[in-house]
Amino acid sequence: MKLKEKGELLIKDLNMTRFMISLEESVEIVWHAFNDMQGGEIYVKKIPSMAIPDIAKVVDEKAVQKTIGIRPSEKTHEQMIGIEDTPHTYEYDGHYKILPAIYSWSSDPKCNKGGTKVDDNFTYSSDQNEEWMSVKDLQQSIVANKDKIGQI
Repeated sequence: MKLKEKGELLIKDLNMTRFMISLEESVEIVWHAFNDMQGGEIYVKKIPSMAIPDIAKVVDEKAVQKTIGIRPSEKTHEQMIGIEDTPHTYEYDGHYKILPAIYSWSSDPKCNKGGTKVDDNFTYSSDQNEEWMSVKDLQQSIVANKDKIGQI
């Protein structure tokens, strides 16, 4: 938001995407994990993605978006669950759970607790996400949370 005053927003790549999560959603998945876990699981909340140029539009609709290129080792898209985790990943209503690969935990009903096994070629990445945050949704979120922005 501080860059808004410059009239120019630097965009690394026009195809870049990111997952969007609020502080409240982050805390929610942590509390869920505390109540659900056996030990060693990884919980991944289902959250929307957004294109970086759309985020820039929300910051300043009139600003010039200047593409500057990605830095070495920077990713175009975020990936929270990779193909290597697929054999141990289960889907639930609001999240995914990656079970430890030891002791056959991923096939133990006590550990997977009724989750649905994901497909063999499943990945969870910001560019292939089924849920997308709109420009309007982000604008509303910023207005609703304006006192919190920059405070953490």
